[in-house]
Amino acid sequence: MAKVKTKYVCQQCGYETARYMGRCPECGMWETFVEEVVSDDKPKTSDFVVDNAPPPMLIKDVKLGEEIRLSTNISEFDRVLGGGLVQGSLVLLAGDPGIGKSTLLLQTGGELSKSGKKVLYISAEESSAQVKLRSDRLKINTDNLYIYSQTNFELIKKHILEQKPDMVVIDSIQAIYSENVQSSAGSVSQIRECCNELMRVAKSENITMLIIGHVTKEGNIAGPKVLEHMVDTVIQFEGDKYKTYRILRSVKNRFGNTSEVGIFEMGEDGLKEVLNPSEIFIKEYDQSQTTGSTIIVTNEGTRPMLVEIQALVGTTPYPNPRRVTNGVDFSRVLQILAVLEKRVGLNLSKQDVYVNVVGGFDVKEPAADLGIALAVATCAKDVMIDPHTAIVGEIGLSGEIRAVSNIEKRIREVEKLGFKKILIPATNRVDEKFDDIKIVKVKKIIDAIPACISGGGK
Repeated sequence: MAKVKTKYVCQQCGYETARYMGRCPECGMWETFVEEVVSDDKPKTSDFVVDNAPPPMLIKDVKLGEEIRLSTNISEFDRVLGGGLVQGSLVLLAGDPGIGKSTLLLQTGGELSKSGKKVLYISAEESSAQVKLRSDRLKINTDNLYIYSQTNFELIKKHILEQKPDMVVIDSIQAIYSENVQSSAGSVSQIRECCNELMRVAKSENITMLIIGHVTKEGNIAGPKVLEHMVDTVIQFEGDKYKTYRILRSVKNRFGNTSEVGIFEMGEDGLKEVLNPSEIFIKEYDQSQTTGSTIIVTNEGTRPMLVEIQALVGTTPYPNPRRVTNGVDFSRVLQILAVLEKRVGLNLSKQDVYVNVVGGFDVKEPAADLGIALAVATCAKDVMIDPHTAIVGEIGLSGEIRAVSNIEKRIREVEKLGFKKILIPATNRVDEKFDDIKIVKVKKIIDAIPACISGGGK
């Protein structure tokens, strides 16, 4: 009897080795190696290969069809996708358990089927009856939405090629397995093989594929990193499980803008679009007590949004003061505190500092620096900020306020919501005229503090 050949594969990064290792030398993770059987079947080669693809042609001669994009009829989802689903594309949707991934794609399938498109929903984690219960709750009942509960990839592929739907939903990629790979479902080899075959079917048959992916406890997409490279679009579904709002964020998009976001509210009958997220994030903003609280204008993709930043500064009873952040980058806040101490003379060495973004939203761009700094500074000095003032600006290590992008879009959003003043970097050029809002330009962080206080700014 022939000896079975095996290899050990890291389930975090896909690194392969002939023997078991406790720590992966590629990604540094511990206890991630799983033994897999190596197949002895070698791919058959042929001197004659059938080429069904069109011959090479000039890019200017390539013709685009009228329906190159499919609108999902969910405007927030279309925004994140760059205008809709591209035919023949592979979209990966990842998020925490219970965040609403299946709900969103079932709603999308329902909307597309209403417009006459044929949709096949592959449920590898739930039975058809369980999916039916969710569809009844979402009030989805159309003639073009098919449900197929199956985990065997070969059977899934067979039905896709037979039915030739316009869109296929795979829920989820970690739950299906191929008989051609000698390992369990969810392993690196299985995910890589199944995704590669799905991509081939999508491109050859011009079928749009939406794949649901799991995440690890650190929040990263589970499976090999090559999975994110293979697909056309990667979308993260984020949100606080204790709140009703969900954020759809584009991480990679070959057909549109990255870092685009869409806002949803989870209700009893599914996900509802939030068309004006600025009002949602600042609706509880207390204008009568604004010590240590600022309104910043962050720009996510092409959309400016107003978000409230809160800071709390207090004397610590411990030798080492605490620095706690929620919704902003921790190292960025440490850098801002260092600038406040060196350039403004604000002594925070014996003060605990807490910084929070209200509403569970994650602010990633550096244009929030000035808002964070002013929230900390005004709370430490116990002075009131003008409640009708919005703030935007990036802080350099020498205390200068650096220019930000899309400044006129940000000002328009602030003006629309009734704010009377906005602090912007002095180096930003504003060509458009604004009659209902006062624009205050600041060069240094030390100049921004009196400008944001009620009555400040000339």
